[in-house]
Amino acid sequence: MKGKSHYKYTKSMKNWLIITILLLLTACATSPTGRSQLMLISPEHAISASREAYAQTLLPLQKEGKIDNDNRASQRVRDITGRIITQAIILFPQSRDWEWSVKVIDDPETVNAWCMAGGKMAVYTGLLEKVQPTDDELAQVMGHEISHALANHTAERMSMAMATQIGMLGVAIAVGDSDHAGLALTGSALAAALAINLPNSRSSESEADLMGIELAARAGYNPHAAATLWQKMEKAGGGGPPQFLSTHPSPTNRQETLQQLAAQMMPYYLEKTERPIYPLD
Repeated sequence: MKGKSHYKYTKSMKNWLIITILLLLTACATSPTGRSQLMLISPEHAISASREAYAQTLLPLQKEGKIDNDNRASQRVRDITGRIITQAIILFPQSRDWEWSVKVIDDPETVNAWCMAGGKMAVYTGLLEKVQPTDDELAQVMGHEISHALANHTAERMSMAMATQIGMLGVAIAVGDSDHAGLALTGSALAAALAINLPNSRSSESEADLMGIELAARAGYNPHAAATLWQKMEKAGGGGPPQFLSTHPSPTNRQETLQQLAAQMMPYYLEKTERPIYPLD
């Protein structure tokens, strides 16, 4: 009986695995730049999970008094980010309904910033203090991070993590390891939180560079600041790369590419037009 039961279990799990593999092969989407993406997690699900993860991330920091302590710094970040959000909504109307938010986290040792799906953002004081970006350079950071969200990179990274788990499950089934074959997938909110700390692919980085520098230029920020920002980021690392660079791998020709993009984006920057600020709390 035990052998027969195990046979039925293994057969059903193998059937499930076949269905899952077919899902992996068909769950594709296209990014704003035309790149093919693995999308096991829908953008809507990623936004919902990120909303929960954002609240869970900020709550203990709020209790410790580490959120928006410096009113001047927080207002500066909101103003710059708000101008970029306005342009993001123009180019990507679906983001109009996002619950946009940006918080400054008091952590002088962390040189980092991120944007979850749905426009949930944070900037660490370490980035402001150690890099000391100009407004134009800070706009490049926020444009880049917002572009990760607009291009559904959170959902993509969550999907990659899920695909990895499915692959491990497949190995467990193949070798008959029933103890590990039934492991549950990581919770969505946790997966969304982990996604912002996972390294981006180079294709995702190039995509965010292209989209971000355009958003910042349209918002009235000098695109040539993108190259000087990355120079400052590398110097801020000292003996090792800051966290921002560990999750944002830098191709060797990145600064050269950014300089070329800057020349293309100058017309947007030089436009004599109003650059309204999206209101952020």
